[in-house]
Amino acid sequence: MASKKLPNISPELRKQILEEDPAAFSKILPSVKHIRLIIHEVIFSTDTTWGKRFDVVLLWAILFSLVAIMLESVPDIRHGYGDVLLILEWVFTGIFTLEYLMRVWVSHKPKAYVFSFFGVIDFLAVIPTYISLFVAGSHFLLVIRAIRLLRVFRILKLVRYVKGAQLIGAGLNASKEKIFVFLTAVVTLVVILGTLMYTIEGGENGFDSIPRSIYWAVVTLTTVGYGDIAPGTVLGQFVASLIMILGYSIIAVPTGIVSAEMNRVSKDDSRTCSRCGETSHYENARFCHKCGERIVLDS
Repeated sequence: MASKKLPNISPELRKQILEEDPAAFSKILPSVKHIRLIIHEVIFSTDTTWGKRFDVVLLWAILFSLVAIMLESVPDIRHGYGDVLLILEWVFTGIFTLEYLMRVWVSHKPKAYVFSFFGVIDFLAVIPTYISLFVAGSHFLLVIRAIRLLRVFRILKLVRYVKGAQLIGAGLNASKEKIFVFLTAVVTLVVILGTLMYTIEGGENGFDSIPRSIYWAVVTLTTVGYGDIAPGTVLGQFVASLIMILGYSIIAVPTGIVSAEMNRVSKDDSRTCSRCGETSHYENARFCHKCGERIVLDS
């Protein structure tokens, strides 16, 4: 009976439901508790057919909504099809709002989901439309939905790409103290240099305040060089030249810090499961303790 009624739920979930209520699938509808478990598996898991279909449909909905938002920003299209695009925007927002509420409802720990990375992104993906009722133009912030496309790595089970992202994250996390010290030193440097240029140039060449001079120092130190402000005195130009040369030296520092940490993390964790992505294996283990797959040694 169970296999005919719910062919796409996992065997583990089917077993759990039948242990709690042997007649669950013979009823018109299972209990609310079991409905929540089934919906949770569909929404949060990609191991079942319906779970994969749900995520694929969700990704297409995100893509179409992003296209609609971009088209609305084109004046000619907005004037000709503005009403249609507005309707589409509210339809997609309604779908994503319902999806978000469902995720909160079926989550085992709703608070943990709400404040998780994807929980915050899911919320930010719908709130701009409602804010646009009071603040014109804010609905264009809906492009944040693009971040939700990161789920494609989980859906397609691109484990090696996920591991690559984890490696970058681990490298950034391991080097956060060094980066913080580096950024603090850079901020201190641009404050000093900006104040120095304000003293040298004054307001005649655009350095009419210390904050504006600091802005110039940031632009110059990062080698962006907008050119909206430029020193006019010989001494100011000499200091500017030193800042430009210093900028090339400074840019390489954070890259080296993160690269070194990523290399260290990569050496410390050189084994990954090609099936589930598990990296914390037992010493000398040849098979993944999580899914049983043979462990692949990264070269």
